[in-house]
Amino acid sequence: MTHAVIINTREQYAVWPSANDLPAGWQSTGWTGTEQACLDRIAELWTDGRPTPVREAAAEDAARPALQLLATARLWLREVLPAEARRITAGESAGLDWLGGAPSAETQIASKMLVRAADAGLHQPGWGMYLLVRAEDAWVVGAMGFHGPPSDGSAEIGFDLAEPARGQGYATEALAELAAWALRRDGVDTVIATTTEDNAASQRVMERAGFSLLPERDAEGLLVYRLPH
Repeated sequence: MTHAVIINTREQYAVWPSANDLPAGWQSTGWTGTEQACLDRIAELWTDGRPTPVREAAAEDAARPALQLLATARLWLREVLPAEARRITAGESAGLDWLGGAPSAETQIASKMLVRAADAGLHQPGWGMYLLVRAEDAWVVGAMGFHGPPSDGSAEIGFDLAEPARGQGYATEALAELAAWALRRDGVDTVIATTTEDNAASQRVMERAGFSLLPERDAEGLLVYRLPH
């Protein structure tokens, strides 16, 4: 059976039986042969197997040294710049692919807080909002970030995940990484996160990330979880 090398809009290659109709979103490269010959050709063409958005985002981030970029096994935690936050606040994609189609209402609110801090001259690089970008396809699956710079040795983190991304451990993975980053900064000895009593999912995330529930609640009656240095 003759096969063809096909390519999609993200510049990912695949081998496809020549007699079959092309799948949606794919087109022929014009290269045909045996299945093994096509696989060998892909090995020559596809020296970087990451989808185009992932490669472009990596190149862009590398060119902007002020941007904080953290990595876990499955995610990038990509710092949001104030100019990007303005677009996200307005519900725009800011040039990114969002799981669920657009930034959530919670993410837009967090972006607005970042914009206000920047306009007031209070924003400090690294201590704002991060997008949780899935490494395999560069889709934004949520957001996580600080409620501002550390105060009295303590930094507070909040987070939000797109509905389709929940229950897969992304929040736990990101929270553990961002909290560890904060605790490596000079003068930070505690990271806290809060949630409502009925939000069992958030409570599990904090516990799995190593946080412990404190006996007292905050001024708004929220449960307070703490991760010490």
